[in-house]
Amino acid sequence: MRILYLGDVMGRAGRQAVAERLKGLRDAWKLDFVVVNGENATGGMGLSGAHAKDLLEAGADCLTLGDHAFDQKDMLQYIEGEPRIVRPLNFAKGAPGRGAAVFSDARGRKVMVAQVLGQVFMKRAFDDPFSAVDSVMRSHVPGGAVQASLIDIHCEATSEKMGMGHYCDGRASIVVGSHTHVPTADAQILPGGTAFQSDAGMCGDYLSVIGMEKTEPMRRFVTGMGKERFAPAMGEVTLCGLYVETDDATGKATKVEMVREGGRLAASAP
Repeated sequence: MRILYLGDVMGRAGRQAVAERLKGLRDAWKLDFVVVNGENATGGMGLSGAHAKDLLEAGADCLTLGDHAFDQKDMLQYIEGEPRIVRPLNFAKGAPGRGAAVFSDARGRKVMVAQVLGQVFMKRAFDDPFSAVDSVMRSHVPGGAVQASLIDIHCEATSEKMGMGHYCDGRASIVVGSHTHVPTADAQILPGGTAFQSDAGMCGDYLSVIGMEKTEPMRRFVTGMGKERFAPAMGEVTLCGLYVETDDATGKATKVEMVREGGRLAASAP
């Protein structure tokens, strides 16, 4: 199975780039399944129902969220009626939606997608992500109940993301990090057959401060004082993510490539 994961979509520029390019990439790379992290797609803070619909129509099979999952209040209701959106497993126990779901590709093959929030350096305390993901992996074994599985680990610390990769090695097809908006150069297949990257990066303008127009963040860094609200940068977008090929019989990754398409960063593709 050919699976593409795209990192955090950043604001209107990121949404437009996904809308303009994703269907072409699906055809060119013969993709079977696409997961897109959309938690920053609406003004850089959360995902609205309307923008979720846009990303799904652009070619995403599943959207993951993150710590900003419900910053856009209409998502509290929208997620209940849209099974293709996955919020963190270890979010508040009363949160709407679900943290893991099983999907089918065009050939009927099953793909499990789950997301967990990390704990290190995060502003809010979340439940243990390792125990949260453990039960999901035990009931969705790649090569058994599903043909492939993907875990989106949404957190600050690369150490915690790497820990999750090793924890899931051999039990998930893909473990990929999100949240920090900068792609890491460590895409690999771990010894147990799990494809891993600490952070897939963002789908946004890299002439920015993690996707935000740079003037206000720079003012705060230099002076310690804020003047205006952060606003997503609107320059040319680089789509960043991870491409993985898996074996249907075992669920193990057979190929992994970092994806950087368009914009300012050096190109990388399958």
